[in-house]
Amino acid sequence: MSGATINKSEAAVPEFKQIMGHPAPLWMLFMTEFWERFAFYGIRWALVLYVVAQFYNGDPSGESAANLVYGSYLALVYAAALFGGYVADRVLGYQRSILVGAAFMAAGLFMIAVPNEEVFKFGLATIIVGNGMFKPNISTMVGKLYTTADPRRDSGFTIFYMGINAGAMVAPVLTEWLAAKVFGTDGMPAYKVVFMSAGVGMLISLVWFFIGRARLLGIGAPDAAHADPKRLLFVIVGSLCVIPVVYFLLAAGAEKLQVVLTILFILLSVMLIVEGIKNGKVARDKAIAMLVIFFFNIMFWMFFEQAGSSFTFLADKIVDREMFNWTFPVAWFQTVNSLAIITFAPLIAFIWVKLGRNNPSIPRKFGLGLLFNGLAFGLLMYALSMLVNIDNKIPFWTLFMVYVLQSIGELCLSPIGLSMVTKLAPVRLVGLGMGGWFLSTGIGNNLSGIFASYVSGEAGMSVTSALSGYTFGFYSLMAGGVLLFLIAPLIQKLMHGVK
Repeated sequence: MSGATINKSEAAVPEFKQIMGHPAPLWMLFMTEFWERFAFYGIRWALVLYVVAQFYNGDPSGESAANLVYGSYLALVYAAALFGGYVADRVLGYQRSILVGAAFMAAGLFMIAVPNEEVFKFGLATIIVGNGMFKPNISTMVGKLYTTADPRRDSGFTIFYMGINAGAMVAPVLTEWLAAKVFGTDGMPAYKVVFMSAGVGMLISLVWFFIGRARLLGIGAPDAAHADPKRLLFVIVGSLCVIPVVYFLLAAGAEKLQVVLTILFILLSVMLIVEGIKNGKVARDKAIAMLVIFFFNIMFWMFFEQAGSSFTFLADKIVDREMFNWTFPVAWFQTVNSLAIITFAPLIAFIWVKLGRNNPSIPRKFGLGLLFNGLAFGLLMYALSMLVNIDNKIPFWTLFMVYVLQSIGELCLSPIGLSMVTKLAPVRLVGLGMGGWFLSTGIGNNLSGIFASYVSGEAGMSVTSALSGYTFGFYSLMAGGVLLFLIAPLIQKLMHGVK
């Protein structure tokens, strides 16, 4: 066990075997997340292209609708984490929630391979329900391997985040190769192979965790109050009943969904603040600080998550991908983010440790995330206004570097956010707090679909529509980053010493 002092309000951490300076179960969770992210990101590059090709016969006017579906899907994936966290906290326990979630995700991935629009949306709804039970709870499990005072905690989350991105890096390359080279052609990829390959990856994640959970030494296992098998049956039946509701929310449209997500966020905020008040002024202030940062998290993901929507159409139509008599596949742009994360994550983690007491506060790290995201949009502004060639295309390197800049911003924000929630959320509602983190991300993702729809316009993406949209993104992100830097001391005061 770490030599750090254990807070009396948290459970004791078992004596784990240490591997490379961290608890051994971290590496099991790393690989579980690797395969889940392989599944999740394996379909990311193909979804909007598939919607246009399959349901709009390739007509560019379908881009707007595809962007909205993609944004709503991502939003609900993350919003579902709110309920998944609650189920793990109060009903089922963390380990069993992860297993149930993995099974539902695998089923949904195989469903979307059926070339029928209704089955496709029901498949997305099934993935959403499963991911809601999987995603927040495996992240919470990482936090439970350390005490809140353990100085290795942030670097542990960064290592875990590398597992996320390792899976995300491999997935687009493999699924694109299978779809275009093995089962299809460059001109007509077999998209259903993409979805089935992702389903296989999710099954591997399920089996890996099922076998490896013994290493957790009881962390996340159901206690006596949660061990009743009837609870497991109740959750499975309840999840099956929720799938049609999620389908309805997908079909309702992004604007109506935004209203629902906003109401959920308000309810969650009230629950966290009320719980904080019950635990005293310090817990209340920490909850307020966490919710303020959630707001800026929404802004970050609204613009970051263009990668699977408007950036995909940008790469397909406006980026010059020809080099050395070879065309760089659109899908491979999805690997740039992950490659950059894997490359820069150790460096960023080293910088945070090396800075020691001069380490930037959590709010300022979030501010850096917004500013780097803004710089990425600034590069797109420059490319679309100054570097367009006679074929109305921008250089390959510009979009490549956009992903790199966004990735550095992501490293300043996202892994730190996961760790932040486990430190600031009320002790009894850590899972719900993690669900709130993903709900704020979900709201940003839904707004990203609405924004991407605007970028594409009614007739499909053009240089003019892209320049207009990405200019708005640049100014919004830079303003948000500067504002967060200015109010950082106030937020830090509310955090009562949490670093």
